[in-house]
Amino acid sequence: MASAAPQPSSPEDTQAFLDTFLQDFPGPPDPDSPLPWRAPGATLSQEEVEGELAELALSFLGSRNAPAPLAASLTHAAVSRLLQTDLAEFRKPPVPEEEEGDEEEEGAPVTLLDARALARSLFARLWEVCGQWQEQVPAAARAPQRPWLVSTHAIRNTRRRMEDRHVVLPAFNQLFGLTDAVDHAYFAVFDGHGGVDAARYAAAHVHVQAARQPDLPSDPAGALQEAFRRTDELFLRKARRERLQSGSTGVCVLVAGRSLHVAWLGDSQVILVEQGQVVKLMEPHKPERQDEKERIEALGGFVSHMDCWRVNGTLAVSRAIGDVFQKPYVSGEADAVSRGLTGAEDYLLLACDGFFDFVPHQDVPGLVRGHLAQQQDGGLRVAEELVAAARERGSRDNITAMVVFLRDPRELLEGRGQETGPSASGPPERS
Repeated sequence: MASAAPQPSSPEDTQAFLDTFLQDFPGPPDPDSPLPWRAPGATLSQEEVEGELAELALSFLGSRNAPAPLAASLTHAAVSRLLQTDLAEFRKPPVPEEEEGDEEEEGAPVTLLDARALARSLFARLWEVCGQWQEQVPAAARAPQRPWLVSTHAIRNTRRRMEDRHVVLPAFNQLFGLTDAVDHAYFAVFDGHGGVDAARYAAAHVHVQAARQPDLPSDPAGALQEAFRRTDELFLRKARRERLQSGSTGVCVLVAGRSLHVAWLGDSQVILVEQGQVVKLMEPHKPERQDEKERIEALGGFVSHMDCWRVNGTLAVSRAIGDVFQKPYVSGEADAVSRGLTGAEDYLLLACDGFFDFVPHQDVPGLVRGHLAQQQDGGLRVAEELVAAARERGSRDNITAMVVFLRDPRELLEGRGQETGPSASGPPERS
């Protein structure tokens, strides 16, 4: 699967989309008519509603080729209108939460909402917003947006299931109705294990939790850390209710104006390439790391070698969202770093361990530069080149690679500072 962030849209593109949408859907859905999307499961907790419905609307609008800023603005308007109503009408009978490790002990009752009814109500509000905006698109939805060039490629490879998920949100401000002067863009890769549920959940919720943190303007890295912690907490509740055992590593990047903020759990990674040199931003969470080994053993767990280093003889990562039966040894506490941007940065590469276990950091600039020199796609398909390199070098895992260009790829071929290798620049600020 390959994708690239779309270019900025014109007012004509916006009007054409709204006209077509209302031609295809001339009225709100009848109670018995089918919906053009599938509800996110049978039930949702109230804390999950915003993330799940936003994911539903964004995916649907994207499938209809809605311009990214418009899709984000429409999603924000429709979800906000729904959240302002009394959600009590969607309630289902409360169910007790099961405490970890004791299936018979009952926790506090959890009030769940009917996901199918919520999905139907959301579509009615989306239709309503499109009708109103056909007459006049709000200024906030028409605000100019920084153009982003993002190349993404993801393959199942030789695995039976695809358990990776990725997120590209160049219109972060529009999605959450942020009105400050700082432009935000969010990018993430999540690598699931034991099933796709945790990765899918993280892809729907981490950015929502980050946007809702009061400290986002003053401490974006801290907001990302709290978003990971909160997402892990919510998914563990869901895992106990629905008997899910999956987990997910993840790495996310928030570009806020002229600063870069990174948070991660596990062994999904991001590197920065600046003037052709690799800048290491993070250290993945693996059981063989001395600090991680000491943390696990202090909790009563152990680290052993069984084809690779594993926590309690099972997981090859020491931090992740989910993994309900390995908590607290597999921690849900993310690390984070921040770094200022000068304009000399080339691009970011986010990828899962299916890539980084086979392609060393120092090989990335040469692979990217070689693709740009040989292909005439302006960088749109460079992620495919990187994924192919990992596969050719022996990777059999799911592979996801995302290249986020921070300047025009054509500048990377001008030969300025293109020596590859580790950067001599100092480490970023750590949270």
